[in-house]
Amino acid sequence: MTTLTRQRLFCALDTASLAAAQAQARLLRDAVGGLKVGLEFFAAEGPAGVRALAGHGLPIFLDLKLHDIPNTVARAVAALTPLAPFMLTVHAAGGPHMLRAAREAAAEAAAAAGVRRPLIIAVTVLTSLDEGDLTAVGVGDAPHAQVLRLAKLARDCGLDGVVSSAHEIAPLRQALGPDFVLVTPGIRPAGVAAGDQKRVTSPAEAVALGASFLVIGRPITEAADPKAAAEAIVAEMTEAESLTL
Repeated sequence: MTTLTRQRLFCALDTASLAAAQAQARLLRDAVGGLKVGLEFFAAEGPAGVRALAGHGLPIFLDLKLHDIPNTVARAVAALTPLAPFMLTVHAAGGPHMLRAAREAAAEAAAAAGVRRPLIIAVTVLTSLDEGDLTAVGVGDAPHAQVLRLAKLARDCGLDGVVSSAHEIAPLRQALGPDFVLVTPGIRPAGVAAGDQKRVTSPAEAVALGASFLVIGRPITEAADPKAAAEAIVAEMTEAESLTL
């Protein structure tokens, strides 16, 4: 069970340096299930950096949060798919035409390149946002209501899953079923500061609630022993899984 559980843990490499990312990949190769890189890394290193990082043998979660007109997003997805990321994010707020265009472009590009189609995952409400932040940008609903609305939209447009806070997992599971992929950031093991995340939970709680994948960055990468920190998180996840069986 530990190996299967480890596959559900993605380490967020919040760096613009390929050398630093590769050093973390070498260190964590046997301790995590995949690596997440985002805009910071992609802006600095581009597709070549993603290819180099993928060479360490871990699945890549390419978290670029694409959000533009449907044609532009479709072309971006088509350009990124040959990199063979395991997951790729778009913003659910881009609307149904954009979401469907992303899903279709990924399928077509994967078939043309002979690679596995990436899971297209919609970002709902960023975990750095709370109700006051949503109000400031004109969204009158509480975060959980907005997350559920956008997640249903993503599901209806054929996307594979969503990124959401662990606090929304239970209603999402109830509304969207057991197979919809839920990618959960904002995870903080006991004793680790929340940082800039406002809606956080522990690895055990996220697993018990039904998260598909956990994304954890600084509690691993800034630990004195990153590999040991990752292994401790996997152990916590494994124990939580055993209690839910």
